[in-house]
Amino acid sequence: MIGCKNILVVDNDTTLVDMFSEQPALCEEFNVTGLESPEEALECAKKAYFDIIIINVDLPNMDSLEACKLLRDIGVRSPIVVLICADTDFDVVSRQTIYATEYVSKPFKLSVLIGRIRVLIGRYERSEDAHFTIGVSMFQPANKLLINESDNKKVRLTDKETAILKYLCRAGGKAVGREVLLNEVWGYNSNITTHTLETHIYRLRQKIELDPTKSKILVTEPRGYKLIM
Repeated sequence: MIGCKNILVVDNDTTLVDMFSEQPALCEEFNVTGLESPEEALECAKKAYFDIIIINVDLPNMDSLEACKLLRDIGVRSPIVVLICADTDFDVVSRQTIYATEYVSKPFKLSVLIGRIRVLIGRYERSEDAHFTIGVSMFQPANKLLINESDNKKVRLTDKETAILKYLCRAGGKAVGREVLLNEVWGYNSNITTHTLETHIYRLRQKIELDPTKSKILVTEPRGYKLIM
């Protein structure tokens, strides 16, 4: 996983949010936002991106199934987890997965839930629906787009630019060698040189850096490149 992950918890009971805040060492890789109503969650999800959304099955004013559907309707593609009681009716449980990614039965240990969160986010990041935050932009590989989160300006990417960014994102902040990028993006081709890669890196910096002459996001390493998210 890359950088700090944003979690939205939708629950009129603050117990789960409190659990996150009370165990900072266990949860240091996450930013947790807690909201009590699904209506607030929908408005929040329209404005901000969350790597995963956790919803309690018992919500005020709205069924969790409807809340999940509305989140999908506004374009949320990241994982949604529904928290259910162990004695919840089977029909209710089975309906949750129409729009949710999966459900977790209460009570549970926070460490167990965090384990599932990591798995689901990791699986999502390897999917074609994944979104990544790069600097002030949201990177959408499937759409070959960078979207500035402050003014919603969209910047188109080429196939190769998309492939480079996607591979660097999935490297989890680790440096990737030039030869590795060449093989992964272009495949084995003796006619492709590191100059070709450097040209694409230069063009990407024009699109993602505030000051392309002083790279702070797509940085050069001794043997390659890495993204600082």
